[in-house]
Amino acid sequence: MQDSINSINQVQTTGLTPFGPGGERPKTRAEQAIPYGSIVDMLHQRAETQGDKCARTWLLDGESQERHVTYAELDAQARAVAVELLKITGPGERALLLYAPGTEYIAAFLGCLYAGVIAVPAYPPDPARLKVTLPRVKNIVRDSDAAVALTTSDVLPLVGKLFEGDNSVRPVKWLATDSVSPSQADAWIDPKPGWGDLAFLQYTSGSTSDPKGVMVTHGNLLHNLGTTSQAAERMGARIETYVSWLPVYHDMGLIGGLLQPIYDGGRGISMSPMAFLQRPLRWLQAITKYRGTTSSFPNFALELCVRKVTEEQRDALDLSSWTMACNGAEPLRANVAEEFIAYFAPAGFRAQAHSPGYGMAENTLAVTLDDFGAPHKVLEISAKSLEEHRALPAEPGEVSRRIVGCGTPLEDTDLLIVDPETRVTLGEDEVGEIWIGSPANALGYWNNPELSERTFRGITSDSNRGPYLRSGDLGFMHEGNLYVTGRLKDMIIVDGANHYPQDIEVTVEGAHPLVRSGCVAAFSIDDGGKERLVVVAEVTTTEGTNGAEIVAAVRAAVSANHSLRAHDVVLIQPRSIYKTSSGKLQRHACRNGYLGNTLDLIGE
Repeated sequence: MQDSINSINQVQTTGLTPFGPGGERPKTRAEQAIPYGSIVDMLHQRAETQGDKCARTWLLDGESQERHVTYAELDAQARAVAVELLKITGPGERALLLYAPGTEYIAAFLGCLYAGVIAVPAYPPDPARLKVTLPRVKNIVRDSDAAVALTTSDVLPLVGKLFEGDNSVRPVKWLATDSVSPSQADAWIDPKPGWGDLAFLQYTSGSTSDPKGVMVTHGNLLHNLGTTSQAAERMGARIETYVSWLPVYHDMGLIGGLLQPIYDGGRGISMSPMAFLQRPLRWLQAITKYRGTTSSFPNFALELCVRKVTEEQRDALDLSSWTMACNGAEPLRANVAEEFIAYFAPAGFRAQAHSPGYGMAENTLAVTLDDFGAPHKVLEISAKSLEEHRALPAEPGEVSRRIVGCGTPLEDTDLLIVDPETRVTLGEDEVGEIWIGSPANALGYWNNPELSERTFRGITSDSNRGPYLRSGDLGFMHEGNLYVTGRLKDMIIVDGANHYPQDIEVTVEGAHPLVRSGCVAAFSIDDGGKERLVVVAEVTTTEGTNGAEIVAAVRAAVSANHSLRAHDVVLIQPRSIYKTSSGKLQRHACRNGYLGNTLDLIGE
């Protein structure tokens, strides 16, 4: 850890930097408006001023079985966990969190912060898929050097022995937090963390590479929570009741779904991701029942609701209270959002509530938000111009791509579009890498100073401005709004022309009815010094499937729409494509699976 801190102190000397360890800077106007000194202070104040108010309602079955916790109860649970935790470890150590979705996780996460221990959220290994899920958890334990692991009494027998016999993993002490006596809360001593102190390590989802631990401070969290709240207030919206089914192990579910309602003194309504996936109607029913004002989601959730919610079920909903529908976490598709808006308009959903946004764990969470109260923005861009790193309006009859605007930067956020090779700042409608300067930028990657330097310390070559977070994403600015076009690392370059995998994947999804939506990966491989296109596609069923027919349809569609030859088209079993635990497509993992012959094939 010390190497990471030393590197931070050496390079963060200019620009809108976070509060680093041992360093201070004047607070911005937006930061001065934030009434809390830390996340601990935030919850403790809420417990003192509105202790009897319900802070969180957990829907055990996704519908009617409820478990409630008030602000005072949540504060007391966190204090009790902190006291017990400090009996087996010390401040600054890392604590792995392995929980099924529920209120116990919330108390454990906050308990770590109340103890000055660095929380390390992780998705529990799936006993049915240990070969896939256990290595990821072990990598997190190994990288974070966690000293303790927190879980519940019912989960402990399943996970307590998973790391035994692995000498590469530090032996951890286990604590079942649901067995902690509430009476210990009175023995808590406030560690008084500052803005520059680490709160937790957010391990990235690994959509393009191995997971990395993003070092998120109390100041990072407060800045992102505060500026998000301020943006909502400026747009005439309020975060009163936040309904979420997102995994709390990832930034959108943890920071947006869990911490944001506490910051705003509202109420959080939660269900497990599985409850939503099994029956998407539950999400919309919860918004109806509890008069939800705010909910965040990835794009696929809208498509799932349109497909799974019947007209009769829709007509029983009332979504008129939903004023902040924040769409992010994966590439946005204009047609999916428009179908959802049109389909659920009879239920009171308004187009003005839909707010696309852009963010990433390395910037804590949100970077941009579109206006609440105005329809989202869509540009029809020439596909050929994108290949040439420009964003020009499509001419009639020209192959085009509809790109959804992700809104304007939050306050204190300095957003640049930069040539990733020359580091020269680009102008309006020029496509380059998205660079972010913000106090919400995390300190770097845990124990990885070299990668932290490359990612978090970007300096422009033309103006020597920085440091900036290099997002690895491609996009352009148009009339003050950010438009994201793809991932820099995912770019496919064939015969000198640039192709976005997202465009090819949409084409493949529409090529044949048996190709499963959202489960297609396009990537390139090196074949004797030439870059070749490979497509991996899930099928919806293997019964009566004519693989040759599907492959032919995919090849024809890719050729017609992109003037590309698919070097290989691989069809795989339903529900077998590589995705992160939050549902993001892992093109990098699909590519490795293709090269390593580990995909679950049905035909080639």
